Amino acid sequence: MRLTEATWTDVSDLAAETNLAFLPVGSTEQHGPHAPLGTDAFTAEAVAEAGAEAYDGEVLVAPTLSVGVAAEHRQFPGTLWLSPDTFRDAVRETVQSLASHGFDRVVVVNGHGGNVDALREVTGTITREDDAYAVAFTWFEAVGEHSSKMGHGGTLETALLRRVAPETVREDRIEAARGGGAERWGDWVSGVNLAHDSAEFTENGVVGDPAAGDEELGEELLELASASLARLTAAVADRDVSRPERRE
Repeated sequence: MRLTEATWTDVSDLAAETNLAFLPVGSTEQHGPHAPLGTDAFTAEAVAEAGAEAYDGEVLVAPTLSVGVAAEHRQFPGTLWLSPDTFRDAVRETVQSLASHGFDRVVVVNGHGGNVDALREVTGTITREDDAYAVAFTWFEAVGEHSSKMGHGGTLETALLRRVAPETVREDRIEAARGGGAERWGDWVSGVNLAHDSAEFTENGVVGDPAAGDEELGEELLELASASLARLTAAVADRDVSRPERRE
């Protein structure tokens, strides 16, 4: 059930059947000249909805939080960003709202690499300190061998967009996106990324090859990500989430 399309009575009825919810989170940031600023939000929401369909049970899908931790893209017009503290607060308070209505086991479905560290921290805080249990799932980390190809506006994201929101891809700009992109994320020396902002190493914001991301790959990515999410949801549903006793 999508929360935004339900009535409050629908939600009340669902809470009698399940305590599971997905909270999609993404970003509003540049993804090169060919892909929309909402790429991370679109893909997170699509994976959350597909995961809810793949799971053998009921799950509430909450509205997508579409502004995240994205200051690294601020040189590109249209990018929006929150501080990590503000982002963590937004996630935590949204989960608290869900838990207050009975949905106290929440999988945060993430589509943006810049959110990962903050999500790991906030889901730990929620689980330790609030009346809820939360974990974070990042779709492009759960697609098997394809995960190694993750860039930015590159192969994986373009492929998934071509599957879930093809009208948003500027196909006439793919070659330009390839030409101005970087091969890898960052500027690395001795295991350290010297670059803090993406504009330091990519001319147009792209990392990777968007031309290699066709719709067929996008379908495979969606199937892999949704199956992974469904397996995770089953584990969350069955998990004993009581906190361990203090060791003596």
